[in-house]
Amino acid sequence: MASCAGLALCGQALVVRGGSRFLATSTASSDDDVPFTYDCSTAEKKSQENKGEDGQPVEKGSDTILASAFSKSGGYFALTDDSKRLILFRTKPWQCLSVRTVVRRCTALTFTASEEKLLVADKSGDVYSFSVSDPQGCGRLELGHLSMLLDVAVSPDDRYVLTADRDEKIRVSWAAAPHSIESFCLGHAEFVSRILVLPDHPELLLSSSGDCTLRLWEYRSGRELHCCHLTSLREPEEPWAPRSAASRIAYWGQESCVALLCDCIPVVYIFQLDARRQQLAYRQQLAFQHRVWDVAFEEGRGLWVLQDCREAPLVLCRPVGGRWQAVPENAALEKVSAHLQGNWAMLEGLAGVDAGFSGLYKATFDNVTAYLRKKEERLQKRRQQNPPPGPNGQAKKMKPEEASLRCSS
Repeated sequence: MASCAGLALCGQALVVRGGSRFLATSTASSDDDVPFTYDCSTAEKKSQENKGEDGQPVEKGSDTILASAFSKSGGYFALTDDSKRLILFRTKPWQCLSVRTVVRRCTALTFTASEEKLLVADKSGDVYSFSVSDPQGCGRLELGHLSMLLDVAVSPDDRYVLTADRDEKIRVSWAAAPHSIESFCLGHAEFVSRILVLPDHPELLLSSSGDCTLRLWEYRSGRELHCCHLTSLREPEEPWAPRSAASRIAYWGQESCVALLCDCIPVVYIFQLDARRQQLAYRQQLAFQHRVWDVAFEEGRGLWVLQDCREAPLVLCRPVGGRWQAVPENAALEKVSAHLQGNWAMLEGLAGVDAGFSGLYKATFDNVTAYLRKKEERLQKRRQQNPPPGPNGQAKKMKPEEASLRCSS
């Protein structure tokens, strides 16, 4: 799903996006770094009028960036926007390689491990692949669901494509033959919001859902290994929304740590992965004063947190003595924060924007209660029309002709 603001990290390359724009910079401490900025509203438009399946013009998009991702090496970066464009960049140096169109608005994208293809999932439940080596090549339909797709991932060996949909399912398909399904990971009670294959444990998958759980899977067999109920971790003073789905799962291989960010809650949950026992252990939660937009790990440095605060748009957290805490002073943090403050216009005004998962929950209808209420009303009406027997035991009022016949007999 679209997020009002986002953060992406690969190596020392860092991208912050907001609205139709993004800023790319480096977390290296050098002072000669010049940030790269891009505005999707300036990208080339379609040459012909965009028409729907019925031949009528459809509503034009807002150019808002819906999803973005780095390739494994960090050499490529791609995004999709609300105007149904797929834009591919080379990052060394930063250069726009192509602007292609997609069939429908997209919800997620990812590169294959080989960086040969770019997989794009859309709202209709389809996954299309686009060539990276041929930046102008058209998309190819790979697979489809009957429900909206919310995330897509690829196994580290490029053998499997994993897709998460609104109907609580995670499907594991063969990349070479996507119509061949290896398994389903079933167990969530609401839409699956995020999935992540662990790079250093390629047989394991993390998933989050609108049912407020974080689950660990052995995805090839579809077997659930562990389930964490987030509602049981809530502290009494912690703000909590009745419906909170995870908007980001981040993994730090250096410490086998998992960071989980929930929609509408300024709290980041930290878990420890025990791969040998195949389970997750809750460690702590990081609370923030401002709305948290996104989180991402940087190997060797820690957890970057993007928040709605112009004075401190980024927070860098590290484990100290077994507990995660914010780093008070850091040259890289000060440099990147200064770049964001100078381009705050792309993030300004996003505080009240709700681009989360609130509209994806199942609608519940209590038809039984309404039926029982109407039934009781009908019974009450019948009782009023037919009163109970009186003192003489007469059950109902007799008609005049019936009464005369009884008297004559």
